[in-house]
Order: sequence, then structure tokens, then C-alpha cells
Amino acid sequence: PEVATGVVETLRSALPEVSFAVEGVTSFAREPDYVSLVSSTEGLVDTVEQLLCQPVAKILALHPELSPDDLVTEVRNLVAGAVEVTHASSRGLAEISAVGVSKAFALEALAAELEVDAGASLAFGDMPNDLPMLAWAGWSVAVANAHPDVLAAADEITLSSDDDGVAVVLERLLLDG
Repeated sequence: PEVATGVVETLRSALPEVSFAVEGVTSFAREPDYVSLVSSTEGLVDTVEQLLCQPVAKILALHPELSPDDLVTEVRNLVAGAVEVTHASSRGLAEISAVGVSKAFALEALAAELEVDAGASLAFGDMPNDLPMLAWAGWSVAVANAHPDVLAAADEITLSSDDDGVAVVLERLLLDG
């Protein structure tokens, strides 16, 4: 809670146009200015600070004008090292989580539990929040319409999401052995 509160205070001070939402393990809440993709008023709070007295899974910071890449760069510069910052959106939305928390972190824990070696794994991605997972996996595949950083990091590029790129790779692997 202390880190989350500090991050929100820092971002509000430097980027006054930003609005926030918070994801818990099983909950979601947002400020009125945070324009959600869901029109529901469920979880609406006056300010995100009301929610920061308890641990949160993720803070979402939305800026009405900055691109996601620019917003992530700004946020990283402002809170360097205190949190993980990434995005998975085409709008100015930054996803902020605890240091070390990523898709790779979750997959590594699951793989250890299942006794699966990372080298024997396959991961698909399209957005920067997938980069740690793609680096962790033994083989990484980006869809053709992925973010440029993901395209550069992947071992293979398949067709776009709209053209069933993931299915094409899975079918090749399953049918060709």
C-alpha cells in the first residue's frame, strides 16, 4: 500500500490529467474520470486513494492524450525501480504492478509446480506486457500485428490475430509433430 500510494501521488503530481483504476485479485474499481471499456458504475469510487490502504494486484493509469508507449516511458521515468510498468493497449494506458510481477513470473511458478522446463515451453504474444513471458519461454511467437518491440523479441512471427496466427502455429506443431 505504501508503494502504491507513493506511485499514485507521484503520477498525479507530474501528470495531472491521469486517472486511475485498481485491480484486486477478484475486484476492479475506478475513478469517475477513468473511462472504462465497460459502462458499468460497479466499483466506481471518488478517488483511487480510497483503495490503496490494502494491497492491490495492479494499478491502471490512463492518460487522455499520451500514447501507451509515451505514457509508459513517462511513468517509468517518474517511478523508476519502484514498480513494474508495461502496457497491453492501443490507448494511453499503463499497467503498474509490484517489482518482479509479470506473466513470466506466473508462468515460472506454474512450470515449477508442473515440473515443466522453460526450454520446453511455447509462448505467444502481441503487446509489451508479453515481453517477459516471451523471454522466459523456450520458443516465442509474435502475431504479425504485434507491437514492434514484441516483433523484435520473438523467435518467430506468425500471421496476425485476425488471420488466426496462433492457430496456424499450433496446427503446424500438432499435425507435423
